[in-house]
Amino acid sequence: MIIKRILYFGVYAAVGCDEKCNKAWGRNSRPKFNLSDNPDDWAYLADNELGLGEAPIDPGTMEGECRKPIKESEKLNKWCIRECERCVMTECDSDKLVRLPDFSKRIKNIKD
Repeated sequence: MIIKRILYFGVYAAVGCDEKCNKAWGRNSRPKFNLSDNPDDWAYLADNELGLGEAPIDPGTMEGECRKPIKESEKLNKWCIRECERCVMTECDSDKLVRLPDFSKRIKNIKD
C-alpha cells in the first residue's frame, strides 16, 4: 500500500493505492456485471473473475498527460487519482482513513 499527501485543487488530500497496477483497468474500463434493468445498478467484477487477472498495460485512457503507471516512479499520477478504480482520495484534515476497495469480491456501484 502506498499513501501520498497531495495538493488537489487547492486542498490537501491523502491518496491511497494498493499498488496492484497490473490489476487496474480504470473506472471506465473495468469489466462490470449488471445487477438489474437499471443501467446504473452494476458491480465491478472481482479480481479472480477477470480471467488471468491481469489488466491491460495501457487501457487506452489518459488524464492530462498521464497514462496508467508502468514504472514505480510514475505511481500516483493524475491517471491514478482520476481514473484508477483501486485508488482512493480523502481530505487530509478529516478523520477519515484511507480505505481501499476490496477487489477480492464484487464492488457495487449503488450501496445497499
